[in-house]
Amino acid sequence: MDSNSPQEHQYVGIAASPGIAHGSVSLIREKALSVPKYKIDEGQMQGEVARFENALVETRKQIQKIQEAIRESLGEDEARIFDAHLLVLEDNALIEASVWAVGNRFIEALAKIDDEYLRERASDIRDVLRRLLSNLTGQTLEGVQGPDEKHVLVAHDIAPSDSASVNKEHLLGLVTDAGSKTSHTVIVARSMNIPAVVGLGDITQKVRPDDVVLVDGYEGRVIVNPSKDTLYKYGKLKDERTSIEERMLVLSKEPSLTQDGYQVQLMANIESAAEAKKAIELGADGVGLFRTEFLFMNARSLPTEEAHFRAYRDSVEAMKGLPIVIRTLDIGGDKVPSSSEYGMVEEANPFLGYRAIRYCLGHTDVFLTQLRAILRASAHGDIRIMYPMISGVFELQQANELLEQAKAELREEGVAFNEDIVSGAMIEIPSAAIACDTLLKGSSFFSIGTNDLIQYMMAVDRLNDRVAHLYEPTHPAVVRTLEMIVKAAKIGGISVSVCGEMAGDPVMVPLLVGLGIDTLSVTVGSLPNVKFVVQNMKIVEARDLAKEALSEPDASKTYERLLEFYNSLMAEFY
Repeated sequence: MDSNSPQEHQYVGIAASPGIAHGSVSLIREKALSVPKYKIDEGQMQGEVARFENALVETRKQIQKIQEAIRESLGEDEARIFDAHLLVLEDNALIEASVWAVGNRFIEALAKIDDEYLRERASDIRDVLRRLLSNLTGQTLEGVQGPDEKHVLVAHDIAPSDSASVNKEHLLGLVTDAGSKTSHTVIVARSMNIPAVVGLGDITQKVRPDDVVLVDGYEGRVIVNPSKDTLYKYGKLKDERTSIEERMLVLSKEPSLTQDGYQVQLMANIESAAEAKKAIELGADGVGLFRTEFLFMNARSLPTEEAHFRAYRDSVEAMKGLPIVIRTLDIGGDKVPSSSEYGMVEEANPFLGYRAIRYCLGHTDVFLTQLRAILRASAHGDIRIMYPMISGVFELQQANELLEQAKAELREEGVAFNEDIVSGAMIEIPSAAIACDTLLKGSSFFSIGTNDLIQYMMAVDRLNDRVAHLYEPTHPAVVRTLEMIVKAAKIGGISVSVCGEMAGDPVMVPLLVGLGIDTLSVTVGSLPNVKFVVQNMKIVEARDLAKEALSEPDASKTYERLLEFYNSLMAEFY
């Protein structure tokens, strides 16, 4: 290497959007806005109130203009993000108090929440506050458009309102200090189909405007001033990845059959009609998990039956006859709506508290509204109902009784619905797993939520860095519990699926199929990779792997064996 050449440095963050990019740095450091403090006399109060109201009006206009620009460039789904921004401007608690002080308290509170998605909503409030403050003080906000040449944008974060000013024609990749897999930067990057790495901490302090960076959106690596050897290696990797992804996309249109003819249903986890359409494009056999929380979390008040109905109808119609499993409201824990209408209160241990089906059975008006809407939408396609966080037979019976009540109401009103609609229980609490045979009578299917089930079984919060290493999907207790649930379902003559992250991990797929799981429900983006694994293995191989896992006491050895098998499939594909 030339002694005058800058030295290569590598940094690891969160792989946010797949792909490999290489280009010069466009460094954006956020301009700090000063908050002036001064006293006013009584005669100035009316003028100050008018100034504040004018700033609110101007901020609202700016956000609406940005929303329209995003709608035109990235689409309707991305534009909906700004609905939440507009709601912030309507929040009386924020408006009536000291804007900057109260706003930052909201941000700090959200930042402490365990749920990754909700933590990222702090950036929405922060974005609105900065825009409002700029309009109050006359200070200018800097955009992130970057230079008129190809570049990799390096910034502390990409605020939602920055999206409209991003120069999409010249943007090669995104790199940020902040962010997670649910941050707005990720939404922007994936919508634009560009590589992104987020959550690097202080990358803006480690690069200079004249640096060159390589962005690895697969592994979450950022390489500053890569050497010739590194560029050569990544050049080959990029070609290989592109070829693999193209071939997987072609294969995703084919049936989900193992090489010896065993069929595995591959479903999608979604929360909108747009995602339903994408799932169809990628060869999904249906929707195994339709999350309904978005209807509640983004609303200032309880959603109406009509709002529920439209969301469900649009999604089931997008599936063109394929089944869609709607999970009833799963709020509580770390998903707490801000509106007081929900009657949610702060709890000492919210994850073991008043959440999901427990909340619904305690608020039957909310639950019946949702059930009525689901039933109405069932007249438009194959809809099934799934109850979250069932711990025992009593809750399941109560939920089904309310479903029958909703049916009776609609019959009396002469409203059409599918009389034969089926319902099932999510198995995500150890009590439900151990006694799942008692739930057979009230369930037409089981769906295993591995995320919560593993956390509860292992007493591990996987978002807690100090104990996250103990979260082991291949732990013997987890593997044996999965087998137990499958056996009970088979005896009861009902199907069983997995809709947690474990199902979307291609390394884990052979284990789940080998244990007898009928259906895997995964994020839309995971469909091609998971289907590739199913199509390239044999059911006898999967069953052998499951037998090994059931007898292996060491979770790490089980994982190594599964990884070895997955790598062997990939080697053949290469």
